[in-house]
Amino acid sequence: MAVTITAIITTMIITTMTSIVVTSITTATPMLMKTNRPPKPRRSRQAEASEQPTQPPGRNGLSESEAASLYRLMTWLSPSFPVGAFSYSSGIEWAVEAGDITDAASLRQWLRSTLVDGAGICDSIFLTHTHRAAAANDDATLREIAELASAFAPSRERHLETTAQGRAFIEIARAAWHHAALDRLIAACEGNFVYPVAVGVVSAAHLIPLAPTLHAFLHAVVSNWISAGARLVPLGQTDSQRVLAQLEGDVAATAKRALSAPLDDLGSATFRADLASMRHETQYTRLFRS
Repeated sequence: MAVTITAIITTMIITTMTSIVVTSITTATPMLMKTNRPPKPRRSRQAEASEQPTQPPGRNGLSESEAASLYRLMTWLSPSFPVGAFSYSSGIEWAVEAGDITDAASLRQWLRSTLVDGAGICDSIFLTHTHRAAAANDDATLREIAELASAFAPSRERHLETTAQGRAFIEIARAAWHHAALDRLIAACEGNFVYPVAVGVVSAAHLIPLAPTLHAFLHAVVSNWISAGARLVPLGQTDSQRVLAQLEGDVAATAKRALSAPLDDLGSATFRADLASMRHETQYTRLFRS
């Protein structure tokens, strides 16, 4: 009996020791494999970058339609596009003579008010609804919007400014970038072409999305206002660009507001700017037509 117990104990001890040894070897083996493996040489960033998979050409670029839209917007709303915008000041000339605008800060405040609460937001709403009506082939609504926009100008000179630019925009865009849909849309407006309506009609006919069209339009309008102010105050090029940079948020906010605004939201609270456009008609010395 004693011999049997001793044999059992001996067997258990041998089994336990064997298990410990095996476990130790199993655990140590990967450690040895890791520690004994020579480290990889450090590679330069240039070598690593050269082995990165290259992206196919155009993967992150513009599609053909997006490139065409961008090209046309940059052309149509560039200061070099011949709509005669440089000859109009939207009443800024009178505001400078009256002392309302005397430096970059007062010019920025005047333009911000005009953009947010005056002609800027109203023209943006007209462009938005024109674009949507033209894109939907709703000639009846388009005709009503064009007529309302033409009647919305607060003064004779302001009406001259927006209609002259609108007609020039339509004629040049149709001559250089003719589109089959343009003739029908132009006929639907019955000759009522204020500037934002003209931009809305042409961009919709060419299937250019509304949001970038609206932003480009507002940038062009604000840039022309600043150009007039820079010549009249006068201001340097750096101050002019500072004003444009400071109005960036206001342009974006005005565009966003116009995209969701119904026609019932049309209205202006910039009475001083409206008076400026009226008094400019009888101003003694004038460099601008408005």
